[in-house]
Amino acid sequence: MSSPRIDETLREQLLSRPDMILDDRDLMQALIASNERAMGSNIVDLRGLAMERLESRLDRLEDTHRSVIAAAYENLAGTNQIHRAILRMLDPVAFEPFLRDLNGEVAAILRVDIIRLVLETGHPDDTRAVSKLGDVLSLAEPGFVSSYLTDRADAPLRQVTLRQLGAGDRRIFGPRADLIRSEACLKLDFGPRRLPGLLVMGSEDPQMFTPQQGTDLLAFFGGVFERTMRRWLS
Repeated sequence: MSSPRIDETLREQLLSRPDMILDDRDLMQALIASNERAMGSNIVDLRGLAMERLESRLDRLEDTHRSVIAAAYENLAGTNQIHRAILRMLDPVAFEPFLRDLNGEVAAILRVDIIRLVLETGHPDDTRAVSKLGDVLSLAEPGFVSSYLTDRADAPLRQVTLRQLGAGDRRIFGPRADLIRSEACLKLDFGPRRLPGLLVMGSEDPQMFTPQQGTDLLAFFGGVFERTMRRWLS
C-alpha cells in the first residue's frame, strides 16, 4: 500500500523554505514523535533525548533573557525618573520654592506620596524660624537621625534605608502618618562641623520601598540633595 503523497504545491513550498518547519517548534516535536513511533519502543533515540534537553536549556535561556531585558528597562526608567527629579529640584533659586517643590513636583516625579526633610539642630530657637517654611522641613534634637534609622531595624546605619511600615512616624509625617506603609530614608551629610539631616520619602503603597530593592539611584539622589543643601546652609 503506497503512502499518500503530500500536495505538490505544499511540497515545493516546503522544499524551497525548509526553515518553515525548523522554526515551528510544535511541528518539529510532532515529526520527532512520529520518528520515535516508527523506530519502535525497544530503541533509545539519543538524538531525540539530546534535542529535548537542548530545548529545555533554550527555554531557560529565553526566560533569563526576558528577565534581564525587563530589569534593564526598569533600571533605565528608574534612572530617567531620578534624573528628572534632580533637574526639577535644581530649578529654584530660593530656599522656600526649593522646599515647596520638594513635596510638590519632585514628589510627583518620584511617585511618592510625601517627602519630608529633617535637620538636626542644637538651637531650640531655630524652630520658630522653620515654622514659617511650611510642613516639609522640621527640626530635631542631635542624635535623632541615627536613632530613627536604627530604631525599627537591626541592620547597621546606612546611607539609604528602605523599609515597610505598619504606619508612619508622626514626628516625620504628621497627620498623614497612619496612611504611610513604606518609606525611603536618605541620611544626609552636610559637611564637617555640621549636624546630619534626613530626607524621608513616604508612600501609601507597602511595596514601593522594600529592603530587597537596590539603593544606588536613591543614594545618587541623596548625594545631589546633600550638595544642594550645603549651598542653602552656607
